[in-house]
Amino acid sequence: MLLLKDLIDHYSALCAQVPLRPIRNESDYGSAVAAVNALLDAGVSDEDHPLSDLLATLGELISDYEEKWRVPHATPAEVLRFLMSQHALGQSDLPEIGSQGVVSEILSGKRTLNVRQIKELAQRFAVSPSVFVKG
Repeated sequence: MLLLKDLIDHYSALCAQVPLRPIRNESDYGSAVAAVNALLDAGVSDEDHPLSDLLATLGELISDYEEKWRVPHATPAEVLRFLMSQHALGQSDLPEIGSQGVVSEILSGKRTLNVRQIKELAQRFAVSPSVFVKG
């Protein structure tokens, strides 16, 4: 039986290579996706591979994170409105988008978010950029 210290050391070493923990922000998400891609490139997708369960676990962690931030049938404006409400922000509190008038046009559907705005909003709110893309 492994001693607790040995188990902690092994887990820490594994996590240094593969983020085997709940995904809490966009940085964690990016690391997990990069690890999945590296495992797939190494042929781990084969069910008989010794690391196939690790790949499956990472996939579930990624899915959980994406599910947490996905708003079913919500438009990007609705997602933005929700996040603004959650963070007690007004239209003038979003310099990432532009002026208060531009924010108003986006929230009313007269204008759409561009790629730069989506990246900056995703970073500000620590969410996947995909939440601002109409699916």
